[in-house]
Amino acid sequence: MAGDSHHPERAAVAALTDSFVAGLCEWIKIPSIGVDPVHHVDVQRSAEWLAGRLREDGWPEIEIWDHGPALPAVYACWPAEDPAAPTVLVYGHHDVQPVDPIERWHHPPFEPVISGDVLHGRGASDDKGQVAMHLLAVRAHLSATGQNAPSVTLKLFIEGEEESGSPHLRKLLEDHKDDLDCDLVVFTDTALHEREAPTVNTGQRGVLGGEITFFGGTDDVHSGRAGGAIPNPATALARLIAALHDDDGRIRLEGFYDDVVEPSTKERQDYAELPFDEQKWLAHNGGGAQALAGEPGYTTFERIWVRPTAEINGMSSGYTGPGLKTIIPATATAKISFRLVPDQLPEKVADQLRAFVAKHTPAGVRAEVTFRGTGVPPYAISPDDPANTTVKEAMELAFDQPVRFARAGGSGPAAVLQAWLGVPLVYLGATLPDDRVHAPNERVVVPLLLKGAEAAAHLWRMLPERLTR
Repeated sequence: MAGDSHHPERAAVAALTDSFVAGLCEWIKIPSIGVDPVHHVDVQRSAEWLAGRLREDGWPEIEIWDHGPALPAVYACWPAEDPAAPTVLVYGHHDVQPVDPIERWHHPPFEPVISGDVLHGRGASDDKGQVAMHLLAVRAHLSATGQNAPSVTLKLFIEGEEESGSPHLRKLLEDHKDDLDCDLVVFTDTALHEREAPTVNTGQRGVLGGEITFFGGTDDVHSGRAGGAIPNPATALARLIAALHDDDGRIRLEGFYDDVVEPSTKERQDYAELPFDEQKWLAHNGGGAQALAGEPGYTTFERIWVRPTAEINGMSSGYTGPGLKTIIPATATAKISFRLVPDQLPEKVADQLRAFVAKHTPAGVRAEVTFRGTGVPPYAISPDDPANTTVKEAMELAFDQPVRFARAGGSGPAAVLQAWLGVPLVYLGATLPDDRVHAPNERVVVPLLLKGAEAAAHLWRMLPERLTR
């Protein structure tokens, strides 16, 4: 593919690299842990830091949305010189995960350390690194084109509550509908498949989580005095859990698969061409599991990207301390979560679970099913969507190699953004699945962020010809 002489964006990124890394390190030092009220003041500081950096970069419209219940979000807009140019909204977040267990960090989490081409620190990958990557992309785009304004009208919406499940995202979208009006959303909280196998993400699974509780009596009772004469909620719940899947691993909720959309032939072909080492994957992604498992007829990538799941996340009942306590417990609880794929709806799956629990609740036991929120819908965009193919072309220019499509097995607010804004949403990120996000020793590979910035700079140049308002 073309070398640097054909990529003024690449040269511009290279010239700005030192200031980019220095700025990102400065931002990482702010412990913007949104889930911890003690650090809410730091989330405010983080928003103010980002707003200040945007001012330095020349963005003409900048706001911190810190009114109402939501933690501070940052909004910015840089209008294109051409009023007919499309408008693109870049979504990311500046809050970060807690650092526990702190003793497993090799370096203090908020004292960034550079080792070779890797930058260590909480938020380096998720998501400050990728937000900073897009700021760098804008500077590189302007430098490469010699323009005073971007080729598209660019808007930034950098949330402060993503790591808390975005509880007030819908309210922000409603309150700032006019500000966020756009023709395309670029979602930047996403990863590549591997360093040597770059990908463009085309979707994320949705999620629904809750608890199933079986109630027997009002108190734990002596198993010698009542055992064999009253129902045991723990045994009843174990039977329900065992009935959740058939022998092939398919979920037995009635109607569960009715709305599932299969991936396209092109997507399945791309997945099959991605490198996969079973033992390496089990060790790094499978938590040290000893073998693969899942629905027959689907590969590992298909199972984690485009197939729905039902997982028991935890169980509790009766006495779990040292030694024995011979009782029949009064209650038993299982925590359960579903990963959903297009076109499954969380509210429909919730009803299916309630019906399944009712069917498997024995006489003498009362069941209660509760959910954590309303769930997150799944999202996917066609690989053939013009905006999506343009992202792929921009990535191939930056990475100098073919780029394939993939999906993410996790969940995020993509579907909410797309539904509220009513426009296509594409993904552009440059981090890795093994960046240890949400874990000790989070890191990011700096050269990948630079390639991601170059790809975004190409994208802003290319989109006016590909995207209609």
